[in-house]
Amino acid sequence: MLNSFQNIFKIPELRNRVIFTLSILVVYRIGAHIPVPGIDSAAMGEFMRQQASTLFGLFDMFVGGALAKASIFALGIMPYISASIILQLFTAVFPYFERLKKEGPEGQKKITQYTRYGTVGLSALQAWGMAVFIESMNSAGLNVVPEPGWGFRLLTTLTLTAGTVFVMWLGEQISERGIGNGISLLIFIGIVATFPQGVLESVEYFRQGLMSLFQVILLVVLAVLVTAAVIYITQGQRKIPVQYAKQFRGRKVYGGQSTHIPLRVNTAGVIPIIFAQSLIMFPSTMAAVFRVEWMRVVESWFAPGAPLYLIVYSLLIIFFAYFYTAIIFNPVDLADNMKRYGGFIPGIRPGKRTSDYIDRVLTRITLPGAIFLALISIFPYFLIQSIHAPQLLSYNLGGTGLLIVVGVGLDTLQQIETHLLMRHYDGFMKKGKIRGRIGRG
Repeated sequence: MLNSFQNIFKIPELRNRVIFTLSILVVYRIGAHIPVPGIDSAAMGEFMRQQASTLFGLFDMFVGGALAKASIFALGIMPYISASIILQLFTAVFPYFERLKKEGPEGQKKITQYTRYGTVGLSALQAWGMAVFIESMNSAGLNVVPEPGWGFRLLTTLTLTAGTVFVMWLGEQISERGIGNGISLLIFIGIVATFPQGVLESVEYFRQGLMSLFQVILLVVLAVLVTAAVIYITQGQRKIPVQYAKQFRGRKVYGGQSTHIPLRVNTAGVIPIIFAQSLIMFPSTMAAVFRVEWMRVVESWFAPGAPLYLIVYSLLIIFFAYFYTAIIFNPVDLADNMKRYGGFIPGIRPGKRTSDYIDRVLTRITLPGAIFLALISIFPYFLIQSIHAPQLLSYNLGGTGLLIVVGVGLDTLQQIETHLLMRHYDGFMKKGKIRGRIGRG
C-alpha cells in the first residue's frame, strides 16, 4: 500500500491532479468556517444542536457543519444536486430534454448550462427562505440575528447564493483539472469532516461510563462489517451476456465479439435515501418552524426511531429505489441500440422480448438492493437504542453518509488506479474487483 502511494507521486500528471484536488478541498473547508455577517454563530450552533433530528440536521451533515456555523457555504452544493435531479426528471417527462440527452456531448453541455442556471435560482430561493427563517430563530432567549431587517435578508441571500456558485465552480475545477468527481468529493469531504467529532463523542461517552468497553469494541466491529457490506452491495452487479453477430464488409469482418451488460444491484445509488429522508423529516421540520400543537403530535409519531417512523421510512426507500431506477435506466432504449448494432442476448429475441427480459432482471435485482438501503438507513437507530452509541457517530456509520463516503471513495480510487495502470505502476488492489475490471477493459 505504501509503495502504491509512492507511485502516485512518480507520475507528474497524477501528482499534480492529486495536489490540485487536495488544495481545492482545503479551500472549501476554510470557507465552511467563515460566518455570514450579522449572525450570532454561538446562538446558531446551539439552535442547530436542538434540531439534529430534523431536515436541518441532515442538511448540516452534507455541508460538513457549515450550516451550524452559519458560514458562507451554509447551502453547500445541495442546490446543484437538486437542480441535477430536477433535470434528470425533466429528461423522462419533457421530449426536449430527452432529445438533448441523446445528442451526445453538445446536448450534455446544454443540460449542464441549464443545471447551472437552476442552481443559481434554487440557491437564491433557499438563501432568501433561510434568511427569513434565521431571523425568527432564538436559542435560550438569544436572537440568532441581533439586528434583523431587509438589509440582513438581502445581504444573506447574496452571500449564500454567491457561496453556492463558488462551491459549484470549485467542484467543476476538480472534475476538469483534479482527480475524481468534484461535486461528489465536496459532499464526501463535508461528511468525513464530521467523523472526528463523532469519535470524540464516543470517547467522551466511554469516559463518562455511558458506554462499556464491550460496547466500544462491538461498535468498532459493526463499523467494519457495515462498511464491508456497503462496499459489496455498491460493487455488486448482474452481468447479462450479449453477443454481436458477425458482419462482412468487403474483406473485413466486423462484430462477432461477446460482452455483457452490467446491471447494478443498487442502480439508484443514494438518491432513494435522500428523497425518503426529506419526506420523513418534513413533519418535525414543520413543527420546528411553525410550532403548532397538532404538528407536534404528528412529530411525535414520526420521531426518529419510533416504530411508525422506521416502517414508513423503509417503505419510502424501497419505493424511491424502484422509482429512480425507472427514470435513469430505460430498457427499451438499450434493447433498440443493441438491435441497431446487431447485438442480442443468447436465447432472447431482439426487440421487445429483450427489453422485457432486461426489465424483469432489473426489477428482481433492485429488490435486494432496495431492502439493503432500507436496512442500512435504520441501522443508526439500532446503534442508538441497543448499545447507546452517540448520535453523530451512529449517523456516520449508516444511511446516506456511509453510502456517499464509500461510493465516492471507490470511484476516486478507480480513477487513480486507471492512471497507475496506464503508466505500468502497481495499483492499490492487485486482486480486487477494481483492478480486474480495469484490466479487462
